[in-house]
This record gives sequence, structure tokens and C-alpha cells, in this order.
Amino acid sequence: MKKNWFLMFTLITALLLAACSSDDSSSQSSNESSGGSKEVESLTYASLTDAVGLSPIMTNDSASSNVIEHVYETLFERDAETMEIKPLLAESYENPDELTWVIKLKQGIKFHDGTDFNAEAVKYTFDKLRDPATAAPRASLLEPVDTITVIDDYTVEIKTKYPYGPFLAALSHSNAAIVSPTADQKQDLMKEPVGTGPFKFVSWTPGDQVVLEANPEYRDGPPAVKKFILKVVPEVSTAISMLQAGEVQFIDKLPTEQLSRIEGMKNVNVEKVNGTGEYYLTFNFSRPENQDPEFRKAVASAIDRDAFISKLNDLGVRSDSVIGPQVFGYQDTADNAGTPYDLETAKELVKKNGYDKRPITLLTANRGNFVLMAEVVQAQLAEAGFDVQIETMEWAAFLDTARAGNYDLTFLSWSNVTADGSELLYPNFHSDNVGSSNRAQYSNPEFDKLVEASRTTTNQEERLTILDQANRLMLQDDAVVVMYHDVVTAALSNDLQGLILDPTGKWDISAVTAK
Repeated sequence: MKKNWFLMFTLITALLLAACSSDDSSSQSSNESSGGSKEVESLTYASLTDAVGLSPIMTNDSASSNVIEHVYETLFERDAETMEIKPLLAESYENPDELTWVIKLKQGIKFHDGTDFNAEAVKYTFDKLRDPATAAPRASLLEPVDTITVIDDYTVEIKTKYPYGPFLAALSHSNAAIVSPTADQKQDLMKEPVGTGPFKFVSWTPGDQVVLEANPEYRDGPPAVKKFILKVVPEVSTAISMLQAGEVQFIDKLPTEQLSRIEGMKNVNVEKVNGTGEYYLTFNFSRPENQDPEFRKAVASAIDRDAFISKLNDLGVRSDSVIGPQVFGYQDTADNAGTPYDLETAKELVKKNGYDKRPITLLTANRGNFVLMAEVVQAQLAEAGFDVQIETMEWAAFLDTARAGNYDLTFLSWSNVTADGSELLYPNFHSDNVGSSNRAQYSNPEFDKLVEASRTTTNQEERLTILDQANRLMLQDDAVVVMYHDVVTAALSNDLQGLILDPTGKWDISAVTAK
């Protein structure tokens, strides 16, 4: 009898312990997956903006990329720790000559629609990306490509028009991710993406959320996170409150003014890495008044970047250099090569040229530090005598408006996903890309030649020298005023681990598990 009571007591105790360890209010599960990692039933990320679309070919914004980078994959990827480029969908590559790239592909990989990943899919994707009729925002990634030839099912040969130093970096960009040709011809990938990645698309409710699920057939084994929700939470203060309450488990791009609050939360861990991204003020060069070098000098002289960075709580790196410290092509001697802050010079130029009589529209996005930059710079320009009005837009409308050149001044950012200076300067400032990725509408023949030279040699030391020259030319031209270089931040629920935070600002939750 005593033995039976003991067994019953043991059974009841075990059931109670199991019940206590399962919290119905939590979205995480501590079940062991087949690979031994602890599964996470659901992970929710709070996104301040909605995706513009879900096709790697037709988008070029971070909110869309956060989805795309978990659904799709590229031929190559950059290691988040070493910043070295390594194969992903590719198995290997070789250069028989400086214009030829022969890429061997991994075999046995399928798209989420069950079709095969192969050389035909690579050719289809790249041909569409570079076709002028597609009007892809990042067609510039493959601008150097001359021909793409399928050698066999798992070998593709790409010939370039000239030696192209940053080619592998370009192929590691999320906008060069490989799509399913079958799916692309059958449906709208902007709404229903189909890739080879660790997560499969489930649904997108515009303005609300995107839902992904673990790909059970993923070649490295399915992620421990079973469901991944990217929830649109337009107000950052609301996102932070949801993080504290456990309603979301992950946020990134932590606002400087809320950093101490987030770091004080007992249920989250904050992660930081120096980043490749940058934020800068630029001019609409399609407007004649902005082509006046004294106007640009007056604006640059009026902006106190040190005063602005002091408000960032160590989440910004100060450098005038357009090419940042984490990006190939950076030289520390360019840190102070821009026009220095000089309020008196700014005032003199404003008075001399009557710049105070012209109203100026400062376009900004309604996210993160964009609003802070706009408010600080508006006040600084007003002190110099400028008449500046801020126009704020949500992210997608902001991108369209800037691309169309409907502004006087604006703040832009670039995540530098390839971490290569050529792939910063060419899409953003080369005249080839006016009307698309060159939202500044900047056109300078001397600068164009330098950027082209930086891309058409595989001699990396030579590229460093050329990129430095192009960088300094932009600074002498006051083409931009670099506000700061990024420190990448994220806050993750402390019962989770394994987040990969990349200096480029990207992140990967496919390796996240419960602790």
C-alpha cells in the first residue's frame, strides 16, 4: 500500500512540475527538436514598418529584406564574424580568366514549391534582375554581367564585360537571391514568395504581419523556431512595451533615447556590433539651386555632427568618410575630410547669397533616428538662417518620393550589405542610377570614372586607392553630409539564444533556440 501511494505521489509530482514548466502565456516551447535543440513554437519580431514587397528582384528596403533573407538564399554569403565571403547555394567557383566565373552549385536542393534549384533557376533569376524591362531597384548588382550560360544542371558560367572586383560581394546581396522560375511565372512573388531558405511563406496581411513557418525539408535541418511572425508595430514605444510584456520576443534598431530602459529590462538581452550602415543628409541634385557649391557648403557648415552624435548614447560612430570603418575602401585619414562645422561661415554664406529667402523642404522617414536627425538639423540650419520645413512620410512613400526627386534635402541610409565601397558608391551616387537607387540624383563625370575604375580591377590594393579618391571627391563636393555610421543593435527575450547579428544590420533567427 505504501509503495502504491509513493508511486502515485511521484506521478502527481511529475505532472505538477511539467505543468509549472509550461507557461501558457509564453510563445516559446522547451521541447527538444530532433536535432537536440530546444524548439520555439513561435517567435514574434516587431517591425516598425511593413514590407514593400516580398520579391528579392523587385524590392530594396530593409523591412522587405527581413522577410526575404529568411525565405530566399543567395549563391554566396558574408560571414557575420569574419566578414569573409563563402558559398551558400554555390558549392565552389573558379576564375579561368579575369572575365569568367564558373560557379558549381549544390545539388539536391528544392524550392518551397517542390521544384529543383539548379543552373536554370540561377540564369532565370539573374536574367530577370538585369533586364531593363524589369526595372529592378538593384539591377546595378549585375550591371557588369555580359552573358550567363548553363553548362550543365549544376554549373553556370558568368562572363563579365570587364574585370569586376566586387562580384562575389554582389552575389551575396539579398537582392541577388535565387527565385523559383516556376513560381515566378505562376504567381506574384511580391505577395507570395518562394525560395530555398530555412523558412516558408504562410501569409501576409499588409499593415499587420507576415507569417513564416519552418521549412521541414531544409537541407541543414528545420529551424528550431516553428513559426516566425514579423508584426508591424509602427510606434517604437509600443514595440518596446510589447517586448517588456513578452508579446514580442525580438526588436532591432534600438532607439537611443530608450536604450537605458531596454537595457534595464529583466526579460531581455541587448546585443550590439559596430555596423556597416550609415546615415547621411544629401541634396536633390536635379534641382538647379542645389547645384550651387556655396549652398551646399553653407548647409554642411551649419550641421554640427558631434552635437547630434552625443544624443545617440554610443550608438553611432563619428566619421566624415562616406565609406565607413567596417566597409572595404575605408581609410581613417578620411575621418575628418568633410566640411567642418562652422556656424559663422554658414551664416555668412546664407546672408551673402540670400539663402534665407528660399523655403527648403527637408524630407524624412517616420522611423528610428530619421526623425531625430530631421529635428536636430532643422534647428541647426535655422540657427544659420535657413528656412527649413520638415516633411515626414511612412517608409514606402518616402522611398518613392525620394526616388522621384520630390524634395530639396533628405536623409538617406545605406546598410552596405555587401560591405564593399564600390557597391556603396555605384548604386547611390553614380549617374547610371539616377531615377532608381541614386535618390540624390547626383551626377559627376569625374566621380563616375573613379567609381567605374574601382569596379573594373580585381587588384584589391588598387581598388582601395581609387575608392579613397572617390570618397574624398564627394566630401570636397559636399555631395553628402555623413551624420553617423551605425552601431547595430537588437534586444531578444532572454529565454532565447542563437540570434546572428550582422555588422551589415541584417539578422538571422534560423539558429535561434530556447535556452
